[in-house]
Amino acid sequence: MFKNALALLGLSTAFVYLASGTQVPLGHESLVHPAFPNYAVRLKQSDEFCDGNVNTYTGYIDIEARHLFFYFFESRNDPDTDDVIFWTNGGPGCSSSLGLFMELGPCRVTKPNATTYNPYGWNDNANIFFIDQPVGVGFSYADYGEYVSTTEEAAQDIASFVAIFFEHFSKFKGRSFHMAGESYGGRYIPAFAAAIYDQNTALVNAGLTPINLTSIMIGNGCSEDVSMTLSYYDMQCQPISVDPVTDIATCVQMKRILPRCEKLLKESCVDTFDAINCAAANTFCRTAISGPFRATGYNPYDLSKLCEGELGDTLCYPITKQIRQFLDQPELRKLIGVDPSITNNFSSCNPEVGGRFHGALDSFFPTPFYISALLDRGIKTLLYVGANDWICNWVGNERMSLALEWTGKDAFNEIPLKEWKVKGEVAGLTRSSGGLSFVTIYGAGHMVPYDQPQISLEMLKRWLANEDF
Repeated sequence: MFKNALALLGLSTAFVYLASGTQVPLGHESLVHPAFPNYAVRLKQSDEFCDGNVNTYTGYIDIEARHLFFYFFESRNDPDTDDVIFWTNGGPGCSSSLGLFMELGPCRVTKPNATTYNPYGWNDNANIFFIDQPVGVGFSYADYGEYVSTTEEAAQDIASFVAIFFEHFSKFKGRSFHMAGESYGGRYIPAFAAAIYDQNTALVNAGLTPINLTSIMIGNGCSEDVSMTLSYYDMQCQPISVDPVTDIATCVQMKRILPRCEKLLKESCVDTFDAINCAAANTFCRTAISGPFRATGYNPYDLSKLCEGELGDTLCYPITKQIRQFLDQPELRKLIGVDPSITNNFSSCNPEVGGRFHGALDSFFPTPFYISALLDRGIKTLLYVGANDWICNWVGNERMSLALEWTGKDAFNEIPLKEWKVKGEVAGLTRSSGGLSFVTIYGAGHMVPYDQPQISLEMLKRWLANEDF
């Protein structure tokens, strides 16, 4: 059966063999490649898992002592020609199982021990993998307690992951490759894509096929902290997407604080990265601007709804508890090849990982610099945002898009927002020029494919086909 799987994947048996001395669980093969002597792939074919209509693979890419877990689903349309998509959730520290089993995967968890077919999965016409990253997130782990605390450190593991992935899944070499992420993925994806773009030079020099990085897609991204923090006032105090949810007196107080916050954050976190003063400014501004919203009881991921359950327990969505219970099943873990050393209960988000990133003030790195550099190198960028989101909202994302310093800035900024439609119905607003597209989706919050699955799939198809919105 495994030889058949290799043939399906296009793996070259001349470059695939068992790692010497590696302990491999029964039914779980370990592959290495001479170009990557310190790396390996542990692979399991699990076609009865999630979507029985496509080839499905799960496992680990082992990067020395760090082990990144992934799920890979071939396209329902034509896996031999369709593009490849990389997906990561954010946090920082949250598992991509949320994106897989709640949003855009080929199935959705509907009970603690069951899934249902998702007709709007993004593998409808693309091959897609979901990764638990960085180490310590989901089923990913490190042998000796290694960890990363910045996006730039994580980017090196991801660049290695992607290079090894395409070397082993060789039939996908040369395909258009799109990197997508949500929420803190707005920080992750530009840095990860930049690392992969730069790594291509080394791959070519080593006689390997470079990664055909084509675009990045950021859903409800928090890519730039200052404009996003200031935009919280707009979302909760003005009828931007829904009626104001914060009382007038508090909004007036917040309005007076905005200029001070902008000045403090710009001086301490942007112009000079003064860690102590930046942390102090961030704490002050978050308390003054975010605090009042937290007190309302509304869902920070969807302003049109109250939070269901405790934010720290359910993320305001009870389905997240079902996903955790689903992934705690011993037989399910065995089926998908989770390393036997992982015996703890599944956690959707790892607070220790998030704490390290926040402690390093990682979110204040000028991520828009990466987006601008990628655009100027021909890498298309899609910024899509559910209109009802508060935490990584469309107002902050639009401001960030208009402030990007790239050669197409003037042309992009001159274009007014216009409506875009799906099946004759207005789906949101959009602005596109020179490889950069900004899109809002009405009726959706932070997790667009969860709230508007049909519209999100149509958006993806147009993007992959280079069609206008």
